[in-house]
Amino acid sequence: MLVVVSTASVLLVNKARSDSAWVVHTIEAENQINALLLEVRRAESGARAYLLTQGEEFLRDHEAAVAAIPPVLDKLAALVADNPVQVENLAKLRTVIAMRLSQFDREKALVASADLPGAIALVRDAGSTQSSSNMRTAAETMRVEEERLFALRTTNADASQQLATIVTVTGSALVVLLAIISVLLVRRSTRARDEAEAQLRESNLNLETTVDERTADLREANEEIQRFAYIVSHDLRSPLVNIMGFTSELDELRNDIFRRIAALARAVSDSPPPAEGTEPELEGADKQLSEDFSEALGFIKSSIAKMDRLITAILNLTREGRREFVPVRIDTRELIEQIVSTLAHQADEANTTIRVAPLPAIVSDRLALEQIFSNLIDNAIKYMKPGVPGDIAIRARTKLGFAIFEVTDNGRGIDPRDHQRIFDLFRRAGTQDRPGQGIGLAHVRALVRRLGGTMSVASELDQGSTFTITLPINWNVSNRNSDR
Repeated sequence: MLVVVSTASVLLVNKARSDSAWVVHTIEAENQINALLLEVRRAESGARAYLLTQGEEFLRDHEAAVAAIPPVLDKLAALVADNPVQVENLAKLRTVIAMRLSQFDREKALVASADLPGAIALVRDAGSTQSSSNMRTAAETMRVEEERLFALRTTNADASQQLATIVTVTGSALVVLLAIISVLLVRRSTRARDEAEAQLRESNLNLETTVDERTADLREANEEIQRFAYIVSHDLRSPLVNIMGFTSELDELRNDIFRRIAALARAVSDSPPPAEGTEPELEGADKQLSEDFSEALGFIKSSIAKMDRLITAILNLTREGRREFVPVRIDTRELIEQIVSTLAHQADEANTTIRVAPLPAIVSDRLALEQIFSNLIDNAIKYMKPGVPGDIAIRARTKLGFAIFEVTDNGRGIDPRDHQRIFDLFRRAGTQDRPGQGIGLAHVRALVRRLGGTMSVASELDQGSTFTITLPINWNVSNRNSDR
């Protein structure tokens, strides 16, 4: 509104100024017409006085008036140049004035030659030709035209000034009205904001109480789950140890059992006894039974070993969940280069190059960071494509108080459908041709969350993978110190 009112006011004021300038222009033109007539009259008066008295002073007055007429005519011509009607009228006036000045010259010449009667006759002849009357008529015509223009331009100037005044007053009133409305709206908004802040404070108090209660319940439940997992894992190990012991005894008895079976089979078939120092050989169904027995024992042992590893992993996760994180300042590039040096042998065997870009220093738990990046780099080495030189790049950037780490490889890649699956406990994706329990990435994500960060993966099959870890640059225990 202010812009519109100001623009309109400026335009109208400029128009009013322009109209006023034209009014002044008209007045100047009219003054020049009057000044021109005055000089002509001065010239006539000087000429007649000189004719009657032959006084030189009158001749000088006449000549001064005649000399002043051309500049006045030129100035008048410049003033009326914009009006074709006045230009035509001025041309007529110039003609009449020129004729009258020519008569003055003839009159002066006759006086100078002492032909006074001839000069008087010439004056009478000029009166009979009405040159003076024609000159006044032409001047009056120009004056009438200027008066008409003066009236028209004065009306326009008054209208412009009036319109400018109306716009300014109306605009000012609208601005005042808008200001009043704005004040009312601001006051209403302020009241609404104060009410909302009061409600928000009350809600926050209730929410904080609720969150504290829920947090305490969750912490207690989490501790109970950890205790339960620890007890279950510990109790599972006892029967597993018994199974392992009995399996070992059964494996030792196997040789004795099948040696006796071989001896009995020879005795039944009346075969000669084996040479001294050699074991009897099984034949036929007995040999197949021995092989099946050995295979069954192998399956039992491998299953026991797998279950033992799972129980150990559960115990490790339980212990890790109870560990208190300690924030310290860490040079992440130095930490990751130490991890890379410990994995150098595996990287050489996999024909893999590991590149570490400049990384920011952060405040976090050192052991947790070691476990996070050790798992990610170890997995990247483990799942490289056979026959293809491996390349692992570790880089980072900072944004809004967070450090964003990226671990990129050119390995097998992960099917987009398995992106969530790989973070689940005991779940694996892709071809299972590498040792593992499906715990590593689940553990990594749990650690990242405890450090107040997030973790994601971007990958396609045969296109490599990029794991992105976002961690706060300045983490402290109050941020997040246990799984929620």
